[in-house]
Amino acid sequence: MPFLTEISRIQELIYEIPIKRVMSKNLITVAPGTEICELKEVLRVNRISGAPVVEGGKLVGIVSLEDLIKALEAGEVHLPVRDRMTTGLVTVHAEESVIEAVKKFAKYEVGRLPVIDEKGELVGILTSGDITRGVLEAIGVNEHPEDERRLKKRQLFENIVSDHTSLTLKYLIKAQDFKEGGHASSRLKLTLDRMGVPKQVLRRIAIASYEAEMNLVIHTSHGGELIATIQPDVIQLHTLDDGPGIPDVEKAMQPGYSTAPHWIHELGFGAGMGLMNIKRCADEMKLESEVGVGTRLSLMIYPRLRAAESAKS
Repeated sequence: MPFLTEISRIQELIYEIPIKRVMSKNLITVAPGTEICELKEVLRVNRISGAPVVEGGKLVGIVSLEDLIKALEAGEVHLPVRDRMTTGLVTVHAEESVIEAVKKFAKYEVGRLPVIDEKGELVGILTSGDITRGVLEAIGVNEHPEDERRLKKRQLFENIVSDHTSLTLKYLIKAQDFKEGGHASSRLKLTLDRMGVPKQVLRRIAIASYEAEMNLVIHTSHGGELIATIQPDVIQLHTLDDGPGIPDVEKAMQPGYSTAPHWIHELGFGAGMGLMNIKRCADEMKLESEVGVGTRLSLMIYPRLRAAESAKS
């Protein structure tokens, strides 16, 4: 059964906006050797409730106000921060979409997320408030008349006469290329927008294709293909890869389940919500996978069906 609740412009922007655009770059950090008494002054003067612990440009931990209080209660005023900081951190990547941060906030229930670059160096801090401000700013920036270069109210297929018409778009996705992750789905969205695809349909395709693309980036050794086939009555999306395969497809569809390796989680990816988000955006979805062979994902979206359902509501 299709997921009929409308996707808002805010939800769409959460997929479009990169984390580096909304994160806080004004970082207050401390070194592992900073003493607790020094940390107290850093937090007081800057009116912050915690600070990243950085060594040689690399994030090694986070120390919070709670850590400070526990140390002071124990009389450990000269204890180095390294002995009280939290390690094994949940992070996000600067180049990734804000949606990855939203997933992490929901899954781990943290108040802030350190942002790292492709070298693993700390480049920012992200809070839910940063995301809210960034989205509101983007809404203001993007409130403008439709681009006159678009095909406005016309549909591409209206001027084509044939017994069967389809347009196929293929995008090659590289494995572990997080800097380019999400670009293919953005290009697909831009193309369909210029073709006059309705906004609500476009938003679902953008979300589903993004999640499918990131699955190829994260879970495969050699990447794969994102293929969109557009017909007058249906838009089909397919991904095909030679990855490790999914041992339990039914389990993989559960929210929060992820087979991403540890180093992927360290980069801030693999929260385990991708397949569920795809399913919510599709009218039909089929996932086939064989361990050691690969995975094929297929989904269909029927623009006219959605338009009819919207008219009824």
